[in-house]
Amino acid sequence: MSLLTDLINLDLSDSTEKVIAEYIWIGGSGMDLRSKARTLPKLVRDPNKLPKWNFDGSSTGQAPGEDSEVILYPQAIFNDPFRRGNNILVLCDAYTPAGDPIPMNKRYDAAKIFNHPEVAAEEPWFGIEQEYTILQKDFKWPIGLPVGVSPGPQGPYYCGVGAGEAFGRDIVNAHYKACLYAGINMGGVNGEVAPGQWEFQVDPAIGISAGDELWVARYILERIAEIAGVVIYFKPEPVHEEWNGSGAHTNYSTKSMRNDGGYVVIREAIEKLGVRHKEHIAVYGEGNEQRLTGLRETADFNTFFWGVADRGASIRISRDTETAGKGYFEDWRPASNMDPYVVTSMIAETTILWKPK
Repeated sequence: MSLLTDLINLDLSDSTEKVIAEYIWIGGSGMDLRSKARTLPKLVRDPNKLPKWNFDGSSTGQAPGEDSEVILYPQAIFNDPFRRGNNILVLCDAYTPAGDPIPMNKRYDAAKIFNHPEVAAEEPWFGIEQEYTILQKDFKWPIGLPVGVSPGPQGPYYCGVGAGEAFGRDIVNAHYKACLYAGINMGGVNGEVAPGQWEFQVDPAIGISAGDELWVARYILERIAEIAGVVIYFKPEPVHEEWNGSGAHTNYSTKSMRNDGGYVVIREAIEKLGVRHKEHIAVYGEGNEQRLTGLRETADFNTFFWGVADRGASIRISRDTETAGKGYFEDWRPASNMDPYVVTSMIAETTILWKPK
């Protein structure tokens, strides 16, 4: 096994300029991640200089069998924490051979919004708080717990320390360091309120990069879970009826919100989000109604309200923002399985481009 480990960790730069590029894309469910590797003659750092590639879309639910070829367009490059050296991870989106984005390509439409001159001028910043639960491989139950045996009510697990409170910390810390190595803006990690439930933050990220970085962070987490023999549960519904579900709270600000007088801009943006609540909540994650029950620090799925330091509101403004009169706000509605391209671009479109009638 030591020889196998040595080969896995072999630094190719000692003997060749060739590098391995792992092409990553989002599969047909909208939440599954796929990847495959190819050899490049030398290191490339510009995604526009990487070759496009194809895959069998009929095997991923993204094309029919009689016309199965789907083309990958490289969009962002990250350091590969698994192969290391000069090897890279390449995040891609998917197109038909004719060059049209496939219907499941949410990045394409998001990029159009973020490239809009009015949006680009506002430099939208995002901080996404990705919650998830680490489950045993063969059971829908948190690691470290006997199957079906509840450890009791929530409380000790949030930022908890100790064998009876923190389950999976090695996986969490491995993921944290691997993402920083990859070049992802990881703001931090913490234990969440339910056993085996954790959170990482991609923060800060500007525009389309928020979606890119969150998807690659999810990919790295899934790869680490593969090694550890556990399952990452991204669904928002609670694992146990007495525990919180998982969300992806999305922190947001624009240049106007961050400047003096920004509190007024924040209030105007929140009013717009309230008017379009139904449109937003419809695309904020599948199964989100099982999390947004109005209980356990959530607003009801069909209700919109905002508050300062209110953890049960749809939109939360921090005390610091209220005191400073500028800053950011948090959209607490997105579910843990949301598509960050959809959520971030829709928030930007509603708050910057959309004009209420």
